[in-house]
Amino acid sequence: MIRMPLATASLLAIAISLAGCGDKEKTAATPAPAAATSTATPATDITAAKVDEAAAKAVVAHYADMVHAVYSDAESTAKKLQTAIDAFLAKPNDDTLKAARAAWVEARVPYLQSEVFRFGNTIIDDWEGQVNAWPLDEGLIDYVDANYAGALGNPGANANIIANTQIQVGEDKIDVTEITPETLASLNELGGSEANVATGYHAIEFLLWGQDLNGTGPGAGNRPASDYLEGEGATGGHNDRRRAYLKAVTQLLVNDLNEMVGNWAPNVADNYRATLEAEPVQNGLRKMLFGMGSLSLGELAGERMKVSLEANSPEDEQDCFSDNTHNSHFYDAKGIRNVYLGEYVRADGTKMTGPSLSSLVVVIDPATDATLKSDLADTEAKIQVMVDRANKGEHYDQLIAADNAAGNQVVRDAIAALVKQTGAIEQAAGKLGISDLNPDNADHDF
Repeated sequence: MIRMPLATASLLAIAISLAGCGDKEKTAATPAPAAATSTATPATDITAAKVDEAAAKAVVAHYADMVHAVYSDAESTAKKLQTAIDAFLAKPNDDTLKAARAAWVEARVPYLQSEVFRFGNTIIDDWEGQVNAWPLDEGLIDYVDANYAGALGNPGANANIIANTQIQVGEDKIDVTEITPETLASLNELGGSEANVATGYHAIEFLLWGQDLNGTGPGAGNRPASDYLEGEGATGGHNDRRRAYLKAVTQLLVNDLNEMVGNWAPNVADNYRATLEAEPVQNGLRKMLFGMGSLSLGELAGERMKVSLEANSPEDEQDCFSDNTHNSHFYDAKGIRNVYLGEYVRADGTKMTGPSLSSLVVVIDPATDATLKSDLADTEAKIQVMVDRANKGEHYDQLIAADNAAGNQVVRDAIAALVKQTGAIEQAAGKLGISDLNPDNADHDF
């Protein structure tokens, strides 16, 4: 979801309190020592920080190469998803549905590594909501369980676009006879509610898996392939419209990713990449570091983990229909590490490397560089524990169950590692002359 930057937290205090806390009240009562930023270099520009400007320009240029590569991979894997969905719609059965689901999981890998580019680059953050907004009120899209409750006050929570050619939201009646990419895009945030999400990865996820009705118990969504059959054996109702919806929403995803690839293509005089590379180099470094810190703190530690953990709510987990949340968290964190190290493993297995933020920081202060690299590795290791547990059958929605103290601690450990690494990101920024990074905390007190 799109968030506005807010004041940063006292990061070292947060990390210390998270490591041993179990509830909001205890965390709030913990005295806060000086923020991690107090040790950062007080320089306010790249000259004062003694950063080689040519080297810094090379870092920003390589970052732009990485962004283009990541979105190109996201587009190519989305096209593979589209091919798998077309095959499923041509012959709906358990095997083709399984293949479409696997293609969705595969398509998430590069996209999630792109989320670190969001916060510093408004062209991405303004676009992202149509591609990856969550949580969503799935009753806007299709049939739901009788016990389903949408977001409080959402007038579109049970609109059911698939079952109706006209939907009413408040006093407004909206014609949805034709299900097209353009129609679906126009329905996002219908009636002013952020929970009305009609497009993107998570709308496709819901259409492939259906609701996960297992709460914090084992099991993901279990939509039958017969929801897409026409004629004998069909289930779900309005299957022609469900088929049209899945096809249109997937096409829109491919279109959106193609647009972002173009924004970052090299050697285009008037695209966003050209504008970024023409800016003072410190602007580029700030955008890179702000994206790292904001995804780490407010978005991943806060919105994606803390909210669901404190509420013990699988409805607030990121990939709540597919139970793929462990991988989403892992690749989000991987994206942060990619930007600092200037590394990215492409969808075809080839590895990109080049000038990095790390290569700038290590020249000025090797200890700061070593600390951040260590913290990034520790975060990855903490989230790997989630992945390992999921691979053994205990998924994220089970980890956050109220009666799973050990699982809760796994999530809490990951949050603490993310908060700690955000402090190290701020310290590294300070060494590069950016003493006021202030990553977005999404209004969370950790």
